[in-house]
Amino acid sequence: MSRTGNQVGAPVAQAEGAAVKGADPAGGERLRRWRMVLGGGEGDGTGCVLSGRDAGMDAALGALYGGGGGRKAGGERSAGLGGSAPNVARWLGDIRTYFPSSVVQVMQRDAIERLGLSALLLEPEMLEAVEPDVHLVGTLLSLNKAMPETTKETARAVVRKVVEQLEKKLAARTRATLTGALDRSARISRPRHHDIDWDRTIRANLKNYLPEYRTVVPERLIGYGRAAQSVKKEVILCIDQSGSMAASVVYASVFGAVLASMRSIATRLVVFDTAVVDLTDQLDDPVDVLFGTQLGGGTDINRALAYCQSKITRPADTVVVLISDLYEGGIRNEMLKQVAAMKAAGVEFVTLLALSDEGAPAYDREHAAALAALGAPAFACTPDLFPDVMAAALEKRPLPMP
Repeated sequence: MSRTGNQVGAPVAQAEGAAVKGADPAGGERLRRWRMVLGGGEGDGTGCVLSGRDAGMDAALGALYGGGGGRKAGGERSAGLGGSAPNVARWLGDIRTYFPSSVVQVMQRDAIERLGLSALLLEPEMLEAVEPDVHLVGTLLSLNKAMPETTKETARAVVRKVVEQLEKKLAARTRATLTGALDRSARISRPRHHDIDWDRTIRANLKNYLPEYRTVVPERLIGYGRAAQSVKKEVILCIDQSGSMAASVVYASVFGAVLASMRSIATRLVVFDTAVVDLTDQLDDPVDVLFGTQLGGGTDINRALAYCQSKITRPADTVVVLISDLYEGGIRNEMLKQVAAMKAAGVEFVTLLALSDEGAPAYDREHAAALAALGAPAFACTPDLFPDVMAAALEKRPLPMP
């Protein structure tokens, strides 16, 4: 089978691009390209023999996806990483030599899923060789309980590197967006010049438009004061920690730490499967939060929401964000009653099917429809959109659903 049938578009495309550099377009370049795509062997029909860097890339691809690069002289396939740590370590080094970081991450993910290499991530030398990303963090968290002590410090270092990258990328915009939302929530009728909300002021005074001067004469100024240092809003992040939600758990923990750093927002972070764990006291370090989770297991959304509801003291100033694929293992009707009760009390309730770059996963459509009927539509949210979703929830305006 050719590699194009094995979901390896990015690695093969990268191999093609590298293969053509410096090549003679009038020569056998087209055959070389097809050779990279088809993976070699008796069935590819190109008759092209690779050498040098091309052969190295082909071997790295063949070891993971098969179809070339790993054949013995007699034609017997020898592709594969085997079960030994030295082979995997060598392969990890090869792919980082031949491919850019984004492609390396895809190939690592495929190796873990296709070849069952999760156990090798329990070895410190393996963790030091891999390219860290959100998906690797999810895998490490799922292996947390099986991880030997000799590996835990290395694993924490890998997780911390990813968390710090995410915080650097997401924190500034999140704080700026939410600070603006909190400021706008404190409307005043006699604002200072730099506190005037010009958009609302113009709309409120359109009746005073003077055509001859092409201007609006504002009789009433609308503005917003600066948010005080006291707590203005409360946010509860309620996170499903079932195995399918791994990336969402990582992003939610980072956002939770960012929200907790804002004085005007009191943030609580709750994770759940069939049990409920409150990790609020660890929010100053999202790495501690992540290692406090236990990916996998069942799901009891009703129990988690009941716990969250018990912690609400100011419903009109509270936003509850449920991050879950909605596969409820508890009592469905009770779950919906919890949501209805919170909304009736004035709580802003947001349901995210995922908080990741991958889009919506498989989810319970019946439960999603039932929540939408209660005024809590469920949708997948990317990390880039999350600050805007939270700002809208804090201001009690329609959510910017994708």
